Amino acid sequence: MPVPREEFMSPIWKDGIFKDKVLFCTGGAGTICSMQVRAFVALGGNACIIGRNVEKTESGAKDIATVRPGSKVIGLGNVDVRDGQALKAAADKCAEELGGIDFAIAGAAGNFLAPMSQLSTNAFKSVMDIDALGSYNTAKACLPYLVESAKKHKNSGKSYPTGTGGRMIFISASFHYVGRALQAHVMAAKAAVDQISNAVAIEYGPYGITSNVITPGPIAKTEGMERLSRSDPETVERSKRSIPVGRWGEVKEIADATVFLFSEGASYINGTIMVVDGGQWRTSGAADSSGPWRYPDFLLSGDEVTGVKSARKSKL
Repeated sequence: MPVPREEFMSPIWKDGIFKDKVLFCTGGAGTICSMQVRAFVALGGNACIIGRNVEKTESGAKDIATVRPGSKVIGLGNVDVRDGQALKAAADKCAEELGGIDFAIAGAAGNFLAPMSQLSTNAFKSVMDIDALGSYNTAKACLPYLVESAKKHKNSGKSYPTGTGGRMIFISASFHYVGRALQAHVMAAKAAVDQISNAVAIEYGPYGITSNVITPGPIAKTEGMERLSRSDPETVERSKRSIPVGRWGEVKEIADATVFLFSEGASYINGTIMVVDGGQWRTSGAADSSGPWRYPDFLLSGDEVTGVKSARKSKL
């Protein structure tokens, strides 16, 4: 079902700034990544989204394509980001069908709530593999194409007659900035994601590549918020009050950050982390009491996480 433009992008962006450019996005059918891709396509680009679920990925691609007549959006399902060869084949297919890869987003991720006492080795490894190894594999698959794009669309800081290219964004989380109970696996994985982005920035900057991280905070109406938080009014209101701007974010605010980092305006931004969370990470941490799992009482109780879809009960 087509999404109104005002729901996935602010009206400040110039139409056509990504004309005929190509975006490769893992996790592209997700509620956040799909809006990032949607904004890119609406502004003139074409895209290839990657996912494990064939039906979800292919239908997501068709839906994204409705934002602009004549756009080309490919959905490649049955691709696991933990499989480097499969991801390379997907990038090659994207480049073959759409003419190259100018931009990339490493957005595939996994998460659930669990204290370390109930977090199995396999569960920990699963998140590390999806988030960290998956992000690395995405970079490895796309970087040869991004280098070629950067050659065509030089990052001069002065003039961009053919637009921008050769840019990569990794999607992270803020838990490891301050520490958060029930998220040992994600803190480890996202810390790695941040450093993979930094490595790309350092090693591929000389080729004209920029690599940055977007760290979303609580974003309304997303899979993450549905799976990882309670929805009772009291908990929701307490959560919003803990954020300096007093509300949850909107998906379009992540898409806007994406458009900016891919645009001329961000040409000299490289190796940075853009936290889009209303300032939440400045006021939260291990002692955060805004949710139902209050520190340290919940951990000392030995109780299991309940009331959310993404909780793990496995024990060592």
